[in-house]
Amino acid sequence: MENQGFKNKVKRIYYGLTLFFGLLLILSGGLVYKMVDPSFLTFPNEVETETYVDVVGFDNIENGIHLETGFKDDEGLQTVIVNCTSCHSAKLVTQNRANKEGWISIIRWMQETQNLWDLGTNEVVIVNYLAKNYGIEEKGRRDNLENVEWYDLKN
Repeated sequence: MENQGFKNKVKRIYYGLTLFFGLLLILSGGLVYKMVDPSFLTFPNEVETETYVDVVGFDNIENGIHLETGFKDDEGLQTVIVNCTSCHSAKLVTQNRANKEGWISIIRWMQETQNLWDLGTNEVVIVNYLAKNYGIEEKGRRDNLENVEWYDLKN
């Protein structure tokens, strides 16, 4: 009888160990599969949808100014819009002034430091447009004040 009790204890331990190692084997197999296929047991993200923006009037030009960007309407405008405004605001262009050599220098600086791509044949079109419409101006922001009667402020 004592021998039978010992056998039952050994059987329970054997079944417990078999169950433990079986579960361990299944769990490790699942982990290996998860490493092979990371999407296993993950919930799908929200359904991705494409959003289209209807840009009405993007090409509107009024009084010789492209309304969306503020660029002057001239030959090469679309090439400048495509190549310049994909990285920065059009205002960054319109606030600067340079001749052809100056604009080429600015483009080279952007290519060397800002990862600007090779413009290829578009470079000539862009430089010509910029030099013509945003070239160096001799005149500053305003004329010097002349014939002004100044007065002293009194405390």
